[in-house]
Amino acid sequence: MGAASPQAPAWLVYDGLPPEPDGGAVVPGSDGGPQPGGGALAGGGALPGGVLIHGTQARARAGLHETLAGALELPGWYGRNWDALADALADRLDAGPLTVVVTDAADLLADEPPAQLGTLLDVLGAVAAGGHETLRVVLRDHPDRLPALRDRVAAVLGRRVGTPPSAG
Repeated sequence: MGAASPQAPAWLVYDGLPPEPDGGAVVPGSDGGPQPGGGALAGGGALPGGVLIHGTQARARAGLHETLAGALELPGWYGRNWDALADALADRLDAGPLTVVVTDAADLLADEPPAQLGTLLDVLGAVAAGGHETLRVVLRDHPDRLPALRDRVAAVLGRRVGTPPSAG
């Protein structure tokens, strides 16, 4: 194959489980199995300590920011940009651990240049590194789509993850 791909950060988990027949989902733990207390998600809503968002609604930055603002009930001052996202997520982590499950994750920012996914990962990494509580992001998709998603994430992870974002 070639050079080794960068290792995914501890806060980022891939989940190739097929969707539940009833539309529900289970948040995997670090071992890839169900997380104790993770429970089922009812039709794409909240789950204990986190939220479910759909990559199909976040193919572009505007959709991602709107989806996150609604799902996480971000404050009115949230400016729908990368710096505001970092601030809002840091504030949210002060309230407790957070798990964000992205279904159809291969669609996440798919209509944007690759650097935008890199910036999102930078923001999430910085928040995870500096938060008082745990942040976990679960990228969930059909097992057939996971290899391409992993390659896409690895390509942007080749630069920095966990450093403050540049303007955007």
